[in-house]
Amino acid sequence: MAKLASDLAAAQYAGRIDRLSAKSETLKAQISAASDIKSMMLSLATSLGDRVRMGDLSAQPAVDAAGVAKATLSGTGQPTGTYSLEVERLAQGQMLASGSFASRDAVVGAGTMTIRFGTVDVGAFTEDTAKAAVDIVIAPGATLAQTAQAISASGAGLTAYVSDTVDGAKLVIKGPEGAASGFVIDVAEDGANPGLSALAWQPGSGSGTLLQQGQDALVKIDGLAQQSATNVLTDAIPGVRLNLTATNIGAPTTVRFADPSTAITGAMQDLTSALNEIAAVLNEATDPQTGDLARDPGARALRQNFSALAGRVIMPGAAEGEARTLSDLGLKITRYGTFELDTQRLTDAMKRDPEGVAAMFTTGISGIYSTFDSLSRSTSAVGNPSSLGGSISRYNAQLLEVGEDQAELVEDQEATRARLAARFAVSDSRIMGFQSTLSFLENQIAAWNADKG
Repeated sequence: MAKLASDLAAAQYAGRIDRLSAKSETLKAQISAASDIKSMMLSLATSLGDRVRMGDLSAQPAVDAAGVAKATLSGTGQPTGTYSLEVERLAQGQMLASGSFASRDAVVGAGTMTIRFGTVDVGAFTEDTAKAAVDIVIAPGATLAQTAQAISASGAGLTAYVSDTVDGAKLVIKGPEGAASGFVIDVAEDGANPGLSALAWQPGSGSGTLLQQGQDALVKIDGLAQQSATNVLTDAIPGVRLNLTATNIGAPTTVRFADPSTAITGAMQDLTSALNEIAAVLNEATDPQTGDLARDPGARALRQNFSALAGRVIMPGAAEGEARTLSDLGLKITRYGTFELDTQRLTDAMKRDPEGVAAMFTTGISGIYSTFDSLSRSTSAVGNPSSLGGSISRYNAQLLEVGEDQAELVEDQEATRARLAARFAVSDSRIMGFQSTLSFLENQIAAWNADKG
């Protein structure tokens, strides 16, 4: 009877359990397929971003005499050609050393140090009134080392430290690069704690020593002189940032740009292969007969985006005749939903519009990376029901409901089994009673028959 109760309960719920199990497997397959495609889109966008940021897809500047300067793209254009570079002088900041003290722990007195900025030249100081003076309060009992810390922390753009020289401890103060970033030090001494005036300095007066005078960098670009307050020059060569590191007076070097054509061709070939990998998975998943995502709105939306990808304008600011679409770079889609690359068309585009093609491989708001990053984001958007991200969210919610329904069915089946078992237990008891009575009667009849014999 117990087995009968279990079998009857199982039979009663088998159909619904099978349907829920099948639905669960379908949802898991849909989640897996959608997640795979979403992951592939993210991987493609990330790879493109990494490659674009590496810079091998644009004309990279290089200095023949690498020790003279380091050149990088400034992001203001796509430079071409070659340029002559001669560094006649590097920019440097003013450097000042105080008189000698017994040690770095020597007390310097108290008061206020006022730093004024301007140009120090031939024993004279011309103040730059556009730069505000900075007051630094030195408390009573402050040591030479603590004074250095106060100067560095003042926000004046100065750095200070104590140098333990053979003549004693000296306070060294360094200013920013540039001739106009020179400085003088005025001191208003606390009469009750004298001594701070020893750190005052003006050209030609004070106990300090001018170790280095501030000066601007001087360079010649194609023979034309340029001046800079720092050793970093932006757009002295259009689209290039130069970080000067040494002089090469009388021996100009050349700044040139690598041809990115080979890198761009390789990138487009890699892009075409990646798109075909995604298209193959997407086409299989959306197959009307066997695809797990045959009726999925997110998968259908991505297929539509893929079908229009080659002709999509990704450089809306490009002029007529310049590269504007992936089709202009040779990408085309076949009638089977796969991609091919017309390398001859790509080569022609790079010859015709090298700057425009290179501009498509940047991290700006337009271009190839921006296009696929945007497509990946829209594909992954959880809040959009017509995206794969929205589909995954919906399938997960449905799978959770199926799991809850399965748990309820298990509970209902167990309750039904227990109810049938209880009911059958009563019948089993009655049958046992009937069997006992039958056995008694059979024994009585056997006894009667024996007596008659």
